[in-house]
Amino acid sequence: LTYSTSVAVGAHSGIEECKHQFTWERWNCPESALQLSTHNRLRSATRETSFVHAISSAGVMYTLTRNCSMGDFDNCGCDDSRNGRVGGRGWVWGGCSDNVEFGERISKLFVDALETGQDARALMNLHNNEAGRIAVKATMKRTCKCHGVSGSCSIQTCWLQLAEFREIGNYLKIRYDQAQKLEMDKRRMRAGNSADSRGATAETFSMVLATELVFLEDSPDYCVRNASLGLHGTEGRECLQSGKNLSQWERRSCRRLCTECGLKVEEKRTEIVTSCNCKFHWCCLVKCQQCKQVVTKHYCSRRDGTSPNNTRRRNRGHKR
Repeated sequence: LTYSTSVAVGAHSGIEECKHQFTWERWNCPESALQLSTHNRLRSATRETSFVHAISSAGVMYTLTRNCSMGDFDNCGCDDSRNGRVGGRGWVWGGCSDNVEFGERISKLFVDALETGQDARALMNLHNNEAGRIAVKATMKRTCKCHGVSGSCSIQTCWLQLAEFREIGNYLKIRYDQAQKLEMDKRRMRAGNSADSRGATAETFSMVLATELVFLEDSPDYCVRNASLGLHGTEGRECLQSGKNLSQWERRSCRRLCTECGLKVEEKRTEIVTSCNCKFHWCCLVKCQQCKQVVTKHYCSRRDGTSPNNTRRRNRGHKR
């Protein structure tokens, strides 16, 4: 396995997690968001951009770390640097800790190298890349194995393992909700590429914790289609109104995606055909019946004679 292959898989897993986290949001991690900023397509510096960079960076580091610990790279394996040391009362370091130092180092080489500029956007992206890598380390779990006579567990051997990637996605989603908008010193930044301008920019970023996501500009109105920005709007989007085990956030999706965007909720009934009542016949055949089920789904649709562009909306908090 090559590093570049692992990087590509990691970036893809980051985007898949982005799509999961924003399934019922106005901004739902569309295809236009998938290219990182140096590729001209995503020169915005919004709250959403910050999440794309953080989750992509985390995905790359996560995959590199996992591949390393599994022995997929010739020159890399478990992190056993602490093995044998006392970690705490009743336990010592041992086993195969995931090698996050390796994952962090190689991911920096690949992901941060995309940022070649010196401007505020480049610094923002680098900051959010680092926040993504910190999230991988912050969510690691200590796993232990008991030792002792007859399973007495008089001493434990423990090692550090990566959390499930979903947990990292949840962690960064909270950081997204709490992301800070940085107000730059416009007067000093007008100096262009001068030392004073670069100093003003670096000074602003130095006041923010490395764990926090940061952005520079407000998000556009994600309710409305905007072809130039690659935004599709919420018209035609599915939303949830009822169902088992829905979270409060999911239950409010129709209001958030439709009603507050000046659209109505349209109910559509669809017939789904599935295989059911399958039976095994000796030897070696499985026969199934075809079962039909009518399901009801809800979608955002335009009100008769109105356009979502000129409908008054109530947008609470930041638009997303």
